[in-house]
Formats: sequence, C-alpha cells, structure tokens
Amino acid sequence: MTVPRFVEAKRQGRKLSILTAYDFLWAGLLDAAGVDALLVGDSLGMVVQGKRTTLPVTLDEMIYHAEMVVRAVKRALVIVDLPYMTFQISPGQAVENAGSIIKRTGATAVKLEGGVNQAATIAALSAADIPVMAHVGLKPQSVLKLGGYKIQRDAERLLADARAAQEAGAFAIVLECIPRGIAKTITAELAIPTIGIGAGPDCDGQVLVTQDMLGLTGNWSPKFVKAFANLAEQSRRAVERYIAEIESGEFPGNEHSHA
Repeated sequence: MTVPRFVEAKRQGRKLSILTAYDFLWAGLLDAAGVDALLVGDSLGMVVQGKRTTLPVTLDEMIYHAEMVVRAVKRALVIVDLPYMTFQISPGQAVENAGSIIKRTGATAVKLEGGVNQAATIAALSAADIPVMAHVGLKPQSVLKLGGYKIQRDAERLLADARAAQEAGAFAIVLECIPRGIAKTITAELAIPTIGIGAGPDCDGQVLVTQDMLGLTGNWSPKFVKAFANLAEQSRRAVERYIAEIESGEFPGNEHSHA
C-alpha cells in the first residue's frame, strides 16, 4: 500500500480498513490479515500506558512504538500520530518533528489533529514531501477545550475544516464522532478519502482501536465500537486454566519436559 494507492481507493469505490497498532506482535498479525493501513495512534497513552487522555504522550514514545510497528509490516501503510504540542507551535516545528518520525521509524505518513487552524502546517508538511492525514470532528488533543469527548455537530465548521485540510495537501482525513449525515456530505464533496470513527457508514473507510475491536478493553465502549471478538474473556479463561494445571501438576507434562 502506498499513499497514491490509498487515495485511488476512493475513486475505485473500495472501502479502506485501518486499525491501530503499537507493537511488533500486533502489527504483524494485523498486516498479515490484510488491513490497508496501521495507525500508530497517540491513543497508546490510554490503551497501553493507562493514562486518562492522550495529552501526556511524547514524540520519543511515538517513535519508539512506531519503530516496532514498521519492523513487522510487509504491506500496510503505516501512519503515525503527531502527539500533543509537537506541531501546534509552528509549521516549522511540525516539519522537524514529522521528519524525525519518518527518518527514525520508516513510517510512510503522519497524522495531525486540525483543519482550518492547521492548514498552514498541513501545507508545510506537504511542501516538505511528508504525507499527512488530517483529523477533524472530535479531536482528543482538544479534550480540555471541548470539556470532554463529545459528538461534534457544527456542520459548517466541520465542512470548512475538511475543505481546508484537502486544499492544504492532506491525502486523507479522519472524521471522528460526527453525525452520519454530515460525514456523508463531507465524503461526497472531498476528492480525498474520509476515514470514519463514529461517523457512520458513508465514509470512504473506517478506523478502530484494535483492542476495542477485539473486545480486550472491558465491558464499556463507545457506541461506534463493534467488538468482533471477546478476547478479554478468552484470555482470562486461558490464564485460569494455566494456573489450575500448574496447581494440579498437569502442566508441564512429559511432552513439555526435556529428557
């Protein structure tokens, strides 16, 4: 998968699939399954590190995780989030930090949160030949300003953000937590792919956090998440069986022992 092929999928009418990845093991499994792109998201702050928001995640942490993901991937596009305060100060700061990600990890693209307010930064990244995916709607790095993780319903502002990102050179755009009708309008107007997360089925593709999709993150999840498995329960049962077999002496048996 390359950036031009990713963009071309919209013209072909082929829906794009994206999942998050934070390490070598999961990246290899997801890539082998055929996912179009892997997002090394700053969501690792919550999913991997157990923090309440994505805000504490650092550039070095993103690079550390992205290196592992790229090492495992043979075909999928790898996109890496620019974390909080690594691109907001100036376009020059964004180019420097995005360049570090690309050079040090081998990833193909970066993602940043913003539309109109980050158009100059998107343009600077594009001018530096760094493929950039934009992100509008609910922006997790703006959680303090938004007062929480809330559905975004201002159609005029959302469309303006999407247009600005495309005009500035973004090759795709994530639409997060916006009404289906607004996402459909944006998708129809843009020439670049829209990737929905809580934005309905009319986007050009979808992204989910892998751990949510696999049922690894507990009983509660946002409305837009569908768990395609219940690996949390399966994992718990496997560990219980492991403990029980150790206690009973069943494991390790002769077949697991060296003569």
